[in-house]
Amino acid sequence: MNNHEPRISLVERFRMPLCSLTGRLATPSALNMIKFLLMVNRQGQTRLSRYYQPVDISRRAALEADVVKGCLSRKKDQCSFVEYKDFKLVYRQYAALYIVVGITDTENELSIYELVHNFVEVLDKYFSRVSELDIMFNLDKVHIILDEMIQNGHVVETNKTRILAPLIALDKMADG
Repeated sequence: MNNHEPRISLVERFRMPLCSLTGRLATPSALNMIKFLLMVNRQGQTRLSRYYQPVDISRRAALEADVVKGCLSRKKDQCSFVEYKDFKLVYRQYAALYIVVGITDTENELSIYELVHNFVEVLDKYFSRVSELDIMFNLDKVHIILDEMIQNGHVVETNKTRILAPLIALDKMADG
């Protein structure tokens, strides 16, 4: 431990999460995290939503509508990082789908941008050229993939083989 980190007991150390980028202990004031992930089509219909911080159901619809409207109205030559209220939005378009991630101000936008691409690559690998229909009819599998990658708002895995291992095991049991 260096002089810049606060002194904490071993019990407290085991309760604190690790920073997803540095691997060092994340202090509550400097916590980087993903707040939510949305997958929407061009018409603004939400196909997937995952919240990592509590948001009232009544507020979710308004939040999603506002966020989606803000991202879909942007031109292709504009930056994919948007300041929104007390957090940032990172979005990426794939054909007719947009993936929008809400993050804290301290989270690294480029790492989240690459995480979104990695998520789509994993979906492509599993579904062999993923489409909006694959997501709609296999929402449980998409959630499993997302849960293997992100837990409690922190990136925990990026290796495609490790991410898909539980799904492949489930498919073998179902076939077998």
